[in-house]
Amino acid sequence: MDSKMGSLDSCKPSNNNVGSPPHNGCASIQDSHHPVSSSTTASCDATLGRHLAHRLVQIGVNDVFSVPGDFNLTLLDHLIAEPGLNNIGCCNELNAGYAADGYARQRGVGACVVTFTVGGLSIINAIAGAYSENLPVICIVGGPNTNDYGTNRILHHTIGLPDFSQELRCFQTVTCYQAVVNNLEDAHEQIDKAISTALMQSKPVYISISCNLPGIPHPTFSREPIPFSLSPRMSNQMGLEAAVEATAALLNKAVKPVLVGGPNLRVAKACDAFAELADACGYALSAMPSVKGLVPEHHPHFIGTYWGAVSTAFCAEIIESADAYIFAGPIFNDYSSVGYSLLLKKEKAIIVQPDRVVVANGPTFGCVLMKDFLIALAKKLNRNTTAYENYYRIYVPNGVPPKCDPNEPLRVNVLFQHIQKMLSGNTAVIAETGDSWFNCQKLDLPEGCGYEFQMQYGSIGWSVGATLGYAQSVPDKRVIACIGDGSFQVTAQDVSTMLRCNQKTIIFLINNGGYTIEVEIHDGPYNVIKNWNYTGLVDAIHNGEGNCWTTKVTCEEELTRAIETATGDKKDCLCFIEVIVHKDDTSKELLEWGSRVSAANSRPPNPQ
Repeated sequence: MDSKMGSLDSCKPSNNNVGSPPHNGCASIQDSHHPVSSSTTASCDATLGRHLAHRLVQIGVNDVFSVPGDFNLTLLDHLIAEPGLNNIGCCNELNAGYAADGYARQRGVGACVVTFTVGGLSIINAIAGAYSENLPVICIVGGPNTNDYGTNRILHHTIGLPDFSQELRCFQTVTCYQAVVNNLEDAHEQIDKAISTALMQSKPVYISISCNLPGIPHPTFSREPIPFSLSPRMSNQMGLEAAVEATAALLNKAVKPVLVGGPNLRVAKACDAFAELADACGYALSAMPSVKGLVPEHHPHFIGTYWGAVSTAFCAEIIESADAYIFAGPIFNDYSSVGYSLLLKKEKAIIVQPDRVVVANGPTFGCVLMKDFLIALAKKLNRNTTAYENYYRIYVPNGVPPKCDPNEPLRVNVLFQHIQKMLSGNTAVIAETGDSWFNCQKLDLPEGCGYEFQMQYGSIGWSVGATLGYAQSVPDKRVIACIGDGSFQVTAQDVSTMLRCNQKTIIFLINNGGYTIEVEIHDGPYNVIKNWNYTGLVDAIHNGEGNCWTTKVTCEEELTRAIETATGDKKDCLCFIEVIVHKDDTSKELLEWGSRVSAANSRPPNPQ
């Protein structure tokens, strides 16, 4: 359980109060649209479908992403009848799942609705990605008629066996709770248990609802849903004190300690506590790549991204030469460690996870919540700015890419120099898997600027659906998505849904003719893709319906004019800018990272 029960606020600012805990420490999830009263509702509204709709609105879900199918149609009728709930039909289930993922990153929870098996197995890749990123996504599936269970019948949308459990068994590995609702008597309990488990564990859940149940009145649902409370998890006080004492003892005797944020800050709801610790201790402050956007880059002691050999300039040297480092919420995998090449020593490290603390080679302190630990530690550390002062001495400002000659083919580093100038507190960046990881990592985020990418799962195509969901959750921000051509070919259809939702995203489609990130790991003919007329495709999707503007740029002068138009006359449009670059134009970080990951992948078997 990596999240603090009873605190549903996300690490990023949200424009609604999603179950934030009152002063008594319990989170009461209130329905702003339907206040609880003692009077019963009309019998026609006392249905499972309306109950589920009310619950979604109560926890902060105002948009559900769906693909209709005959098993979920009646359920969708009841969901869209809820005044506080907006149904967004997606082009396919994979994108519906990615959209719920993007929505959950900003709102703290997301939801999607698909049909039995044929829809469920299609969305499962997106749900697996949400699981890997610790995102509470409510995946709702319209299931078989209750009369078909146990009859040995074969149903459509299945693999042709009279066993309806295939979908459930698949979801058991990528969700933290599964509810199969095929009777009304325990439907209320199952739905509430699934939703509360998703919020408590910050993981996706699976809810299957038989297709003939959503509209049937039942006494269980005769009242408006009664707000339920999530009891907060508490740190073991003795363990907390011991962990703080042991950590402070190690850090206070260090000469040049440093502080590094990791992605589990989100699930621990500890971003503010981490910033408070950074303010108090004075250490050089860094972030692992997958936490970009959660750690304040405007902090005066921020030194950049720690990503081993592909870190921000001068950052890795300071981190790896420190005599003590505290990592808050890290995930060390082959990608984040650049092929397991980080130069860190366990005896120097304090590793803080959402519910435990490991101090160097010494003891592990369990039942200690990260948020509580960071707040308590901030009061015990001596202020030490040595590491930051060392960084300041060796720091040399980033160079500026050489200015392009007139009509010279556009370079990627010049593109991102212009994207940097577009960022403000009213923007957010979505970075697709690929070289956009590395180029976007180098962007300096102004205060309030959002940032998301999917590093742990790294599913290409994620960004199209995630951009749809994220933009829907923050209509007051202009989302800037950086997407490679190979990734765009996987999920391009839901640009259509962005247009239907009147979104004003700016998409930079980086066309370099293939899967560049794979090229730098291991090249082959399979990394070359068929080129599309991407602007022509988006124009066809637009089809004169909605606000859309497209252009293709090949040089810096065209890029400058395109950005001026996208942020000026077309500021209220979805803007699609296809950027033509050379197939070998990559960041230097990708070249280094790719070779190290390739080496890790190609290690020979150990002798048995």
